[in-house]
Amino acid sequence: MKPQTQKVVLVFTGLVLGVSLSIGHGVFAERDTPQAALPLEELRSFSDVFARIKADYVEPVEDKVLLENAIRGMLSGLDPHSTYLDQEQFKELQVGTTGEFGGLGIEVGMEDGFVKVISPIDDTPAQRAGVKAGDLIIRLDETPVKGMTLNEAVNRMRGKPGTDIVLTIVREGQEAPLKLTITRDVIKVKSVKQRMLEAGFGYVRISQFQATTADNLVEAISALKKDMKKDEKLRGLVLDLRNNPGGVLNGAVAVSDAFLDKGLIVYTEGRIADSRLRFNATPDDVISGAPLVVLVNQGSASASEIVAGALQDHKRAIIVGERTFGKGSVQTIIPLSNDTAVKLTTARYYTPNGRSIQAEGIVPDIQLDNVRVAEDVEAQSFDTIKEADLSRHLQNGNAKDNVKEDKGAAKTNDKDKADKETPESLARSDYQLYEALNLLKGLAIQQERAR
Repeated sequence: MKPQTQKVVLVFTGLVLGVSLSIGHGVFAERDTPQAALPLEELRSFSDVFARIKADYVEPVEDKVLLENAIRGMLSGLDPHSTYLDQEQFKELQVGTTGEFGGLGIEVGMEDGFVKVISPIDDTPAQRAGVKAGDLIIRLDETPVKGMTLNEAVNRMRGKPGTDIVLTIVREGQEAPLKLTITRDVIKVKSVKQRMLEAGFGYVRISQFQATTADNLVEAISALKKDMKKDEKLRGLVLDLRNNPGGVLNGAVAVSDAFLDKGLIVYTEGRIADSRLRFNATPDDVISGAPLVVLVNQGSASASEIVAGALQDHKRAIIVGERTFGKGSVQTIIPLSNDTAVKLTTARYYTPNGRSIQAEGIVPDIQLDNVRVAEDVEAQSFDTIKEADLSRHLQNGNAKDNVKEDKGAAKTNDKDKADKETPESLARSDYQLYEALNLLKGLAIQQERAR
C-alpha cells in the first residue's frame, strides 16, 4: 500500500450528532497570532454593552457565559463552519475520527435558520428512520429550531442511547411536514463495504472518511479479488460516495492516491503560509488501471468532493450522479489556553486543475437523478420465437452448435440466479448503481478491445 501518513492532520467540517462532533476539514494548529492595532471605539462599545447586560439584564449572568457567547457570535457571523468549541466539544472533536460515537448519525448544517441535513450516515438510526439529504429540520420534539444556533440544536439532538427524539422535517416534494421518531444509539461507522455486482465487476461504498479508510479500501478490493474465480480478473469498479459527508482529509488523499499513479491530488490556498498545502499521488494503482465509475449526489461533501474532483481532473474515473454539496473550505482547529478551541475557516481547497469547489460542487460527467423504477409494474415472462423454433429451419453448420439446449439445466441455472441480485432487482433497488454498472461494462469492453 502506498504511504499515507501526512505531516499535518487535517479534517473536514460538519457536525455528526451525538457524543462527538463529526470532523470536517480542519487543521489542528498552535501558532503565534500576529498582533494588530486594537479597534478602540468598537471595544468601548463592546464594554458598554457588557456592563449594561451585567447591570440591567433580568437575571444575573456570569462573566464567563457572556464572553463565551460573544466569541460564539463573533465566529458564527463569519461563515457556517467557523465556531467556538467549549471543553466538551473540543474533546469530542479530537476523538471523533475513531468511527464510534453516540447520537443519531446525521451530518448537518444551518440554512435560513433551520437545521439542514447534509447526509445521513449509513447504518445509523437517522438513516433507518428515513432521514434524507436535503431535509430541513424545523422542530426538535415540540421545540422550534428557528432562533437556535447550530450548537444549541446539536446539543438538543444529543442524548443518552436508547432515548427517543421526534424530528419534524420539511422535505422537497412533500406537501406536509414529516414527523420521524428516532432512537438515539451508539454509532459505530464501518466506513468501507464491498460486494460483487456481476462477475468481474466490483462495488465499494465509502460512507465516511476516517483515518483507516484507505487501508480498509485496499482490504475491500483484496476481498473482492479473493471472491472471484481463478480465471477471472477485476474488469471494473464502482466507487460509491453518495451521502458521504466527508471526514479526515488524509483519508481522502490516500483514497485518491490508491487509484492514481502520479500528479497533484488537491491543494489549499489561504492568507497564511500554514494554509497553503499540496498533496501529490505516488506510483501504483490498486485496481491496475481497470475502469472506474464514481457515484456522487448532493450529500457528497468535503472529502468526497476531493476524491471525485481529483479522479475527474486526471480522467481516471467517470463521475455519475448529481452535483455535489460544494463544501470546499478549510477549517483550522486552534486550541486555546483553557482546553477550549476555535474552529476558523482559513483556506479554500482546489482540484488538480485549479477548480474551487466552494459553493459550486463537482458537476458529474453524466448527470443522473435518483429515480426509482416502479415496483408494481412486473414484466410478463414468455418465451420468444427464434429462428431455431421454426419447423424445417436450416442447421448452423457447426456441429457443436447443433446440440439441443438442455431445458432442465437451464431451469436449474435460473433457480440459482433467483437467489442472487438480478439486473431487474438492482434497477428497482438502486437505479443509479444499475446505470453505473452498465456504463462500467461498456468501459471495460472498450478498454479490452483497445489492447
